[in-house]
Amino acid sequence: MDDSILNDLKKMLGMSPEFKEFDQDLIIHVNSVFMTLHQLGVGPKNVFRISGSTETWSSFLSDSRTEDDLSAVKDYIYLKLRILFDPPSSSYVLSALESQMKELEWRLNVQAERGEEI
Repeated sequence: MDDSILNDLKKMLGMSPEFKEFDQDLIIHVNSVFMTLHQLGVGPKNVFRISGSTETWSSFLSDSRTEDDLSAVKDYIYLKLRILFDPPSSSYVLSALESQMKELEWRLNVQAERGEEI
């Protein structure tokens, strides 16, 4: 598993991990998404939070999880972050992102309700 949650998400947003100007804004949004995931039943027992680039994906989920297990979680966090931090100017693109996000939300919730660790 990789590394830094914050750095991975910055890469997904097209930012260099070395670019620190918006880290505080991103951290606030990422923590908001972790709260949403917690309410969906995804992740550890307590609400997960990041404070910088030191928190890793493996600290969010158990060490036995593979990168494949994290794909939906990473996609969901990215979509939410993209809409919160860098919303598209096109309403069609925004609608498509929201639709993808809702589907992932539903799938993650169903998996969590089945008792499958995510």
